[in-house]
Amino acid sequence: MRKTLTTMAVILCGVCAVMAQQLTPDTKLRYANNIIGRYYVDSIDQNHVVEEAIVAMLKTLDPHSQYSNPEETRELTEPLEGNFSGIGIQFNMATDTLYVIQTVSGGPSEKVGILAGDRIVEANDTLIAGVKMKNSQVMKLLRGPKGTKVKLKVLRKGVSEPLDFVVVRDDIPIYSVDAVYMAAPEVGYIKVNRFAEGTGEEVYEALKKLKKKGMKHLILDLDDNGGGYLNAAVEIAEMLLDKDDLIVYTKGDRVPDGRFNSRISGVMPDGRVVVMVNQYSASASEILSGAVQDHDRGVIVGRRTFGKGLVQRPFPFPDGSMIRLTVARYYTPSGRCIQKPYSDGDDSNYAEDILHRYRSGELSNADSVHINKAEKFTTDNGRVVYGGGGIMPDRFVPIDTTYYSDYYRDLVAKGAVNRFCMEYVDKHRSHLKKNYRNEEAFVAGFEVTDEMMDRLKDIGEKEGVEFNAAEYERSEPQMRLSIKGLIGRDLFEQSTYHRVVNAIDPSYNEALRLIQDEAEYKSLLTPVSAAQ
Repeated sequence: MRKTLTTMAVILCGVCAVMAQQLTPDTKLRYANNIIGRYYVDSIDQNHVVEEAIVAMLKTLDPHSQYSNPEETRELTEPLEGNFSGIGIQFNMATDTLYVIQTVSGGPSEKVGILAGDRIVEANDTLIAGVKMKNSQVMKLLRGPKGTKVKLKVLRKGVSEPLDFVVVRDDIPIYSVDAVYMAAPEVGYIKVNRFAEGTGEEVYEALKKLKKKGMKHLILDLDDNGGGYLNAAVEIAEMLLDKDDLIVYTKGDRVPDGRFNSRISGVMPDGRVVVMVNQYSASASEILSGAVQDHDRGVIVGRRTFGKGLVQRPFPFPDGSMIRLTVARYYTPSGRCIQKPYSDGDDSNYAEDILHRYRSGELSNADSVHINKAEKFTTDNGRVVYGGGGIMPDRFVPIDTTYYSDYYRDLVAKGAVNRFCMEYVDKHRSHLKKNYRNEEAFVAGFEVTDEMMDRLKDIGEKEGVEFNAAEYERSEPQMRLSIKGLIGRDLFEQSTYHRVVNAIDPSYNEALRLIQDEAEYKSLLTPVSAAQ
């Protein structure tokens, strides 16, 4: 007992001696870590303790500074780097079976003969089918270093015995442009889902493709685009603006200021432009839409954007983990910082901001939108715009809940809609391909029949979704279009889906109407006083 007390006294004296010194925050943190490592009552994972300390430190700063462990870092950066190494398939897990929706054109799986509709039941002798494996677990089996091999066992409709394939993994591109098509004569449409390493090149190629089809005016869809790389937003802005136009600038206390001006005269310097945004459009989406708005280069349509005006710089660790630290704020050409308010160390209200917008009526009524009148700026033409909370569109479009129902939500959540579409394509693929030679023929001619909808109801009931006639009637138009779009996507490409479902998207229809009305379009780019 005396020995124990003596030891504790020595430790206490040591602590007091150190605490009596002038400790720097860095020394204090290391000292605390050493105390925990040496004297904590139970064995601990000290790496985990350090990671939790880093997370806690960053949480006191702002909502966007964050730490990611090696696996999380890979998940964060992979979609933005433009490719990963894998076998090159788009798949879905339906009833515990890996169903191949499409193979990547020219990719590893296509080269060895894997087809859309195939079911992969084993990968490297690991059973996939019937074991309730998550998508993330499946991807770990299929992805791997370029040049490595994966052995697959595949079931194919019409073939009695399983087929064996050996696929050599290769780089698989991740595309950020979801849809490219002519929305109307002279009007092109491009949907961008993220701002990644190759997004600028993708958009450039899309513009060239549409120009060959007669495009003079452009709808750029950034709905639900959460952002990504700043450089990608700058590259796209350069395609629309004049040479030397300011696109965005950044300011921070401890890093040099940055200015990003257009280095070229854009490939589309004239023609009408409408940019679609909503409450989930953030970061790089706001940089691009803010530059278009401030230079009066186009009209912004939709709802107020997310409001992320903080610049994160990555600081990687040797083990693959990373800190993404806020180092500056970005400002649109007129001087707006569109970062919405937040309280240091308390991000609960910040994280629930979209819910607050919905409850306050902002998403359904423009008069309910909160604007900080103190953050007042002017565009090149002299129009008034506001900062401090996202990009406010020039033409507000309320959120559409016309077709929403709990019944439809539950069908989607239970996987009934996806399961039906895969089942239908699997059963009728050759017939569909024969009757609809291309996307245009499918969009114009394919109809979802009542028999198809009855089959969906049956699948839903088997999944525990009780049929509700009133809710079905409300959601039926959306359900039919969604089913048609998903079938079209599985037969052709992602663009087909958007081409179909955009037909009842209020923001899309307003953008299309507005871009074809030159007088109204120009009036939105004219200062109110001048218009009167």
